[in-house]
Amino acid sequence: MVPGARGGGALARAAGPGLLALLLAVSAPLRLQAEELGDGCGHLVTYQDSGTMTSKNYPGTYPNHTVCEKTITVPKGKRLILRLGDLDIESQTCASDYLLFTSSSDQYGPYCGSMTVPKELLLNTSEVTVRFESGSHISGRGFLLTYASSDHPDLITCLERASHYLKTEYSKFCPAGCRDVAGDISGNMVDGYRDTSLLCKAAIHAGIIADELGGQISVLQRKGISRYEGILANGVLSRDGSLSDKRFLFTSNGCSRSLSLEPDGQIRASSSWQSVNESGDQVHWSPGQARLQDQGPSWASGDSSNNHKPREWLEIDLGEKKKITGIRTTGSTQSNFNFYVKSFVMNFKNNNSKWKTYKGIVNNEEKVFQGNSNFRDPVQNNFIPPIVARYVRVVPQTWHQRIALKVELIGCQITQGNDSLVWRKTSQSTSVSTKKEDETITRPVPSEETSIGINITTVAIPLVLLVVLVFAGMGIFAAFRKKKKKGSPYGSAEAQKTDCWKQIKYPFARHQSAEFTISYDNEKEMTQKLDLITSDMAG
Repeated sequence: MVPGARGGGALARAAGPGLLALLLAVSAPLRLQAEELGDGCGHLVTYQDSGTMTSKNYPGTYPNHTVCEKTITVPKGKRLILRLGDLDIESQTCASDYLLFTSSSDQYGPYCGSMTVPKELLLNTSEVTVRFESGSHISGRGFLLTYASSDHPDLITCLERASHYLKTEYSKFCPAGCRDVAGDISGNMVDGYRDTSLLCKAAIHAGIIADELGGQISVLQRKGISRYEGILANGVLSRDGSLSDKRFLFTSNGCSRSLSLEPDGQIRASSSWQSVNESGDQVHWSPGQARLQDQGPSWASGDSSNNHKPREWLEIDLGEKKKITGIRTTGSTQSNFNFYVKSFVMNFKNNNSKWKTYKGIVNNEEKVFQGNSNFRDPVQNNFIPPIVARYVRVVPQTWHQRIALKVELIGCQITQGNDSLVWRKTSQSTSVSTKKEDETITRPVPSEETSIGINITTVAIPLVLLVVLVFAGMGIFAAFRKKKKKGSPYGSAEAQKTDCWKQIKYPFARHQSAEFTISYDNEKEMTQKLDLITSDMAG
């Protein structure tokens, strides 16, 4: 034996426990770091009474040695509905890979492998903790989960397609967060959608619901058509589709017509550009050419030197206050002028008011709309809630080469009861379903003022009769008291102090405000984390 070898071995044996302890001490933080509670979470969007949640990389393979743990809630007093759209966890024993739901009193799961898993769970609580854990594995998509309060028993997941339903008419509730879940749609809001399209994603594309909120959808199933033309709308790209036996449409809200625009005097801009054509003639890219239906060049701004400090705008005067539910835009429409606006914000005002900026519902921040990606194809964006105003401005934020726009506003005339829309964040359900032609299918719960306005109309005739009877009675009572005491028969101080007297004297004191308002609370919402998914769902 080589001298010193025994000593070296003894040294190694002596140092063994120390080295092992050191290795464990170093590796422990690494293991903990690899299994942080949010490490295995993917797409997550939550609103006050619905949301969507997936494992990381969904629908791709979820990562090894991760943990996803989140607590989801709905308003107190409501029960929580959970729907599993997809569950693909490799483990058969749930020892290292599993999905588990835990409330204060119950536990559901763990779920994994090929075991039978309930598609829907109705909990006896308004709060549950979702825990997904993974160990070493080779494959598995993980999970996709949607949830809502018990106000929405017709909840579906983001993965439901119209082909899953046989009825020609039906209504469902889409949760918040379906826009960025993988899956294609084909078609558009006018011609309808191919029946293989995802229902909730198509509803966002059509402007029926907002992705941040979710909401009720009413679906009509019809005979298919030979070709479905795609369009970019509300951040969702619909693809061209081929023939199908069936297609589906969404019930219209009755306010989706093109608003007529007159080029002279009705459309103006901060500046306009003059170019010179091949013949040496000047071509004026004036704001009067900004109507989407017109042929020829669009409006283009005179200044396009700075792409980071927006100063240009296109203003439209509708002549009177109108309800505006959306906007369609294109770029220059000229192949030799590759100009278009990539993003923009909307400003609006009425006759004597200041300019207001349209804001997002959830975060109360300036809403930046996704514009065009080329000079030619139209893009649609819907306003949920709608804008009610006479003047609107499109204010470009980013653009390609030069600001160039053609626009079409979508909306309708103001009707009694829809000129004041107040959106408030409350613990109540924010969406109700209606089939009235002139009302929005998915709309906020009316404010107190709106409700009173409706109730006054409903009870106007009985109220008049009541007033007549009361005054007649008071006249008789006055005649009876006249002998005892002189003075006003029904104007005593005590009578004027009663609620009854006030209601008689001022039966219509409360009325709707004629000015449009969008009300936002400063209440902070739960953080939205949207992981864009590019691959389609396997299987």
